[in-house]
Amino acid sequence: MTATAAPRPVRVLLADDQPLLRAGFRMVLGVEDDLDIVGEAGDGVEAVELSRRLLPDVVLMDIRMPRMDGVAATRAIVDARLPVRVLVLTTFELDEYVVGALRAGASGFLAKDVPAEDLVTAIRTVAAGEAVVAPRILRRLLDRFADVLPDPAATPPRVLDPLTDREREVLVQVARGLSNAEIARALSVSETTVKTHVGHMLTKLGLRDRVQAVVLAYETGLVRPGK
Repeated sequence: MTATAAPRPVRVLLADDQPLLRAGFRMVLGVEDDLDIVGEAGDGVEAVELSRRLLPDVVLMDIRMPRMDGVAATRAIVDARLPVRVLVLTTFELDEYVVGALRAGASGFLAKDVPAEDLVTAIRTVAAGEAVVAPRILRRLLDRFADVLPDPAATPPRVLDPLTDREREVLVQVARGLSNAEIARALSVSETTVKTHVGHMLTKLGLRDRVQAVVLAYETGLVRPGK
């Protein structure tokens, strides 16, 4: 019999200007057999440089860092089309920066006080090509900007025109933070069908992942905070 090769560990780069926090993340992630910390960056410029050189699967990116903040670093990594995904860490006091990071192409965000098991799961999820949407935090963010969001009673923006009615319905459910399985139950279709609709919706709108889809759904007024 031929032995099956073990899957390659997820390669993680830590980017935070506080050495103690990096040490804490290293301690939490180091016990996971499928995670491999390949480097540490103390500022945004170093994070971009190490991303180019090491090509980690996931960068665990702090928002506020010297020389270049996490938003600019995320944008530089995404614009360079590196095969690297960014998971942003933030605090509730830095909400505006999170919106900027999502627009820059981050694949998700977590609060810095996230439980260890949630952090590990989020890294695996992002490495697998999915996005991490924290509905509770996202609603808090969008509530702060509700006054500048479009009126849902107004004519929907033409950016959504390429979507079919079903794809638009799926986008609404995604924006509410539902998983594919939950959307399938809500719409009485198979999970495979939902996955297909999500893929078509992202392609038609030119979006990287579900996180950007959530932001667009709120920005266009398709959904509103708390609805």
